[in-house]
Amino acid sequence: MFIEPKVLKGFRDFLPPAEMIRRSLTEKIEGSFRSFGFVPIDTPALEYAEILLGKGGGETEKQIYRFKDNGDRDVALRFDLTVPFARFTALHQDELSFPFKRYHIGKVWRGENTQRGRYREFTQCDFDIIGSDSAAADFEIILMIRATLLSLGTDVSIRVNHRGLFNRFLSHIGLSEKSAEVLRVVDKIAKVGIDETRQTLAGLAGDSNAQKLLAFIGADGTDKKETFEQTLNRITELSGGPSPESERLALLRRFMLDAAGTDAPDDDSFILDPSITRGLDYYTGVVFETFLRELPGIGSICSGGRYDNLAGLYSKSHGSKAAISGVGSSIGLDRMIAALESLGKIPAAVGFCSAAIACVREEHSGMYQALADRFRRAGIPCEVFPDEAGSPDSKQLVKQYILAEKKGLRWLVIPGGDPLHDPLTLRDLGARQNREGLSVEETMKIMDSITHQGAGM
Repeated sequence: MFIEPKVLKGFRDFLPPAEMIRRSLTEKIEGSFRSFGFVPIDTPALEYAEILLGKGGGETEKQIYRFKDNGDRDVALRFDLTVPFARFTALHQDELSFPFKRYHIGKVWRGENTQRGRYREFTQCDFDIIGSDSAAADFEIILMIRATLLSLGTDVSIRVNHRGLFNRFLSHIGLSEKSAEVLRVVDKIAKVGIDETRQTLAGLAGDSNAQKLLAFIGADGTDKKETFEQTLNRITELSGGPSPESERLALLRRFMLDAAGTDAPDDDSFILDPSITRGLDYYTGVVFETFLRELPGIGSICSGGRYDNLAGLYSKSHGSKAAISGVGSSIGLDRMIAALESLGKIPAAVGFCSAAIACVREEHSGMYQALADRFRRAGIPCEVFPDEAGSPDSKQLVKQYILAEKKGLRWLVIPGGDPLHDPLTLRDLGARQNREGLSVEETMKIMDSITHQGAGM
């Protein structure tokens, strides 16, 4: 029986070069998260559907992979990492110390239309602070976004807004009952354009309110460039005057300007953008999206915001609001990689192993492994080739040179007749040169010296 090998649309295999690049970027992202004191967690890929559908809202419910398992349970694949984290927090609340700073890097699934940088199975890199309603927590997440993306060699613009201030404005013009629908329409303005957004809003709220909404988000055709402060003053007035929400935005701006050890951003790197609403229903406070200044057309590559009662959905005893209030963000790894490729900034695919032991006589494979173990214990990753190549003078050894080069190795160690005692030959694959008559210690010293020379260039 023949089964055609194929992959579902929106899903992908990753060959070693691509996966090594992904791992390299993930390690940089994870290193940035840890430098801020965040710790890792993990949650199941599969959850009860009622858990995931509790507060996703909008298009997400239509995109979720949902089915009955063999036990006739209603289950679904997680569509993001935030909702499972809320369930995790409610379930383990007594085991956590608040404020709790977590990061989670894992795959999620959405049955949405595929496009460049957007797939049905993709990886998110989430980081959250839960158990604090402080503006300082909001600011730390924003600062982490900036620091993490700068570590990847990108120049970013972070656009912020406050869902609460938008809702206050909607209430001020009599549209509070339609807030969820309006927010979702506005969230899509970058995708569908101003004209289609105006038509949709007019059908939802009337022509007059549609124009007021476009004026609030700065999409009324005036094309007037404003500073953060000017935009804040304008939307504060339109929403009925000063409020806790407008004060929170002003405080974040001050934090950004006064942050110790960071450069004060210009007006194009930290922007108050009233059109940023985020489509998911669970956001309640500050929201943000991050764009590459060199490639804004690819869309937001890191987004998130504050969710003040999400974990409370899964807790019988809600306790104080501070215990379940959270703020976080997520980097879309796949979209980030697509952007770096477009900018020519994708890192080289560097192998995890730098050396190999050539197989001269298959019956010596046990001793080759013992020899490789000496290199590994010295901190030099080393594999053993399994195929016999005849004698060191055989042309068959060239095949192992070629294999080592294809695998991206720098060194090939060719053992003598007695692999553990006879002198070694070291093949420098980069320079295509052999060095003969070496001890294991001399071989290691050469490897270390040349590796450090390359690192200093």
